[in-house]
Amino acid sequence: MRRALRWISRGVLLILLLLVLGTVTPRPFIADDADGVKDREILLLANPIHTDIALPVDNDLRRVFADLQEGGIAVNHPAAAYMVFGWGGRAFYMQTPTWADLKPMPVLRSFTLDSSVMHVDVTGDFPADLAGVKRLRISEAGYQRLVAGIRASFAGNDDGVRPISGAGYGPTDAFFEANGRFNALAGCNTWSAAMLREAGIQTGWWTPLPTLLNWSIELHN
Repeated sequence: MRRALRWISRGVLLILLLLVLGTVTPRPFIADDADGVKDREILLLANPIHTDIALPVDNDLRRVFADLQEGGIAVNHPAAAYMVFGWGGRAFYMQTPTWADLKPMPVLRSFTLDSSVMHVDVTGDFPADLAGVKRLRISEAGYQRLVAGIRASFAGNDDGVRPISGAGYGPTDAFFEANGRFNALAGCNTWSAAMLREAGIQTGWWTPLPTLLNWSIELHN
């Protein structure tokens, strides 16, 4: 029994060490400031489980994601201020909008390889002091790389996106088939980190939790 407890304790300490190192080690290791003036603002939205990236809606963004309209996203709605994107595991993401919705099977699937989905929503503006909203400044070149990275995360880019019928949290959002495989080590928050790095923002090397991703952004930028 004592030997088992020692192994469990060592395992917990190893995980904690990896989380600390994953947060304090910057990725990329050396920042590239060649993109120029940071005149674009994007939002990182965080709750205790998940992070999303919100992009201000303009005509160019509407053009890039015009085919989302057929999947139930009101891309052209005049009141749409932000388009919100998130990537995650099909079982966990679609069935767990909040901690209150947590179920055993989606959690178990998250520790295996699961297929992935993109979640998209359109919203109005966000109050300046709203909890869980981080405003980030990036360059025009970084913004274009970010949009391209998000677009490439959708499955079926050659023939349009692939909406998942009947899936969503409410009347303004929808799920779509995505590229990549999901697991607990490479999940929704590591996708957000990868997209932010496309935009020129340094993150921690491995940030599987929203809090760790936010801490790493504060630390390295």
